Amino acid sequence: MNKSLISASLIALAALSACSTTSPDVIQRNEAQRMAVVQDATVLSVRSVTVDGSQSGAGAVTGGVVGAVAGSSVGGRREGQIVGVLGAVAGAVIGNAIERSSTREEAIEVLVQLRNGERRSIVQAKANETLNPGEAVILVTTGGKTRVTRAPQVQSAPSAH
Repeated sequence: MNKSLISASLIALAALSACSTTSPDVIQRNEAQRMAVVQDATVLSVRSVTVDGSQSGAGAVTGGVVGAVAGSSVGGRREGQIVGVLGAVAGAVIGNAIERSSTREEAIEVLVQLRNGERRSIVQAKANETLNPGEAVILVTTGGKTRVTRAPQVQSAPSAH
């Protein structure tokens, strides 16, 4: 039973790394087939930032369970109880740290200027495209979330003769 509990806890901890992303290349399912607001802008600056990892408590709980189970199997009954409690505390601290580091994300902060002169700052994961100061971009806002992407080239309509 202890091995299956430890295995289940480790699987739950591994699932934490599948948490949501801020990548502009990943669209959430609930954003599909929804109209978005698009604004034209120009990139003023781009800098690297780190999005801090989440601490939902799942890592601490998982680590605590694994530590308690592992610790309780040490020595006799009394020693197993003491080591189990210590293992639970140590496991919770380690599990929390693992959750936080596995959900940390390298990102960029893009400072843009809108056509009306207003400035905006958007933080998003690094994308497949590199944005540079002076470039034309569009801000796509859906459901309160905004992503920055390079503006498409606009082709002029053929003139009628």
